[in-house]
Amino acid sequence: MRIFLSIFEVILILTLFFIFSTSSVAISTIIDFMGQANLPTGLLYNNTEVGGLSGITYNPEQQVYYAISDDSSNKNKARFYTLNIDLSSGSLPETGVSVIGVTQLLTETGETFTKDSLDPEGIAFSGNSVFIASEGNFYGNILDFIKEFSLQGKLLRSLPIPEKFRDKNWSKNQGVRSNLSLESLTITPDKNYLFTASENALIQDGEIANLDRGTPSRILRYNLQTNQPDREFLYFTDPLANSSFIAEQYDRQGLVDLLAIDQEHLISLERSFSLGLGYTIKLFLVNLEKADNIQELESIKLANSEILPVEKTLLLNLNSLNILIDNIEGLTWGSPLPEGGRSLILISDNNFMSLQTTQIIALRINPNVVSPEGL
Repeated sequence: MRIFLSIFEVILILTLFFIFSTSSVAISTIIDFMGQANLPTGLLYNNTEVGGLSGITYNPEQQVYYAISDDSSNKNKARFYTLNIDLSSGSLPETGVSVIGVTQLLTETGETFTKDSLDPEGIAFSGNSVFIASEGNFYGNILDFIKEFSLQGKLLRSLPIPEKFRDKNWSKNQGVRSNLSLESLTITPDKNYLFTASENALIQDGEIANLDRGTPSRILRYNLQTNQPDREFLYFTDPLANSSFIAEQYDRQGLVDLLAIDQEHLISLERSFSLGLGYTIKLFLVNLEKADNIQELESIKLANSEILPVEKTLLLNLNSLNILIDNIEGLTWGSPLPEGGRSLILISDNNFMSLQTTQIIALRINPNVVSPEGL
């Protein structure tokens, strides 16, 4: 289904994009829905249950996708899956997704991860390996991490997490909140930088999102040549889209994935959920060029002057596709399309629940969109 805009809307939004970016990056507003496929809960592959797919990334050389399961070594050992997604016809048929491989993650000692020792959520292909982000296990005093693994699952290196993102004393006075930690992960096309972000505000930075306001997340950039974080940016999410009122403790709004266009421009994925009302999923264009570097600020509340956050512009509210939207958490560039343009692939986490499925959505962005060079 194609998303049509009036002439006025097209002119207005294209004008906003021109103002929004001072570089040569220009984003078209025309996005095509190319179809969806669903993998059922309970699907088995090599004696593992395929589910909890919270992040996805694309290997253009092999033309396959890697999807990380957020199973914390409970149902099966921590792992990622290799998927084939067939867009050769210019659309995604219901039968267009297949699981073709599974890879277990290994610790420093070459062993598989023990039960509840991690909560893998994000994955990014580096060119010959994958980086994986884990939210950790707050209640089990397990710290979050970003680690690089070979395509065979061998641990290669770990990236340092800034102290402000952690509370080593588990006093709940600073750092990421439980289950609102590092979900997003993406690498720039030149392979020089890796981005991640807190799903919601650090405890010392502010409150979680609600109906009245968004939450101040931090986007964190790593220099992969030095293996060190070198920039942080302030990102405000949208407010919570809806509230169930009867079970507000299950309301959730946050930044769950990022996709790098280049080192200054990203696509962000925000997910909003309210019990009984379902999901609202939005994609935004993010511009870092004018944003302040807040790396030295332990708390944005203590800033001596106003902080300039990243600029973001709505690209697509998936609810406008008029399809049932599940728990979309992952985003990646996909394969080139026969009629031109870039494909975007989105994937949902089924939470290993029978009422949900693993939903894969394919979108096509107009050919004059700037996409990662060489992909």
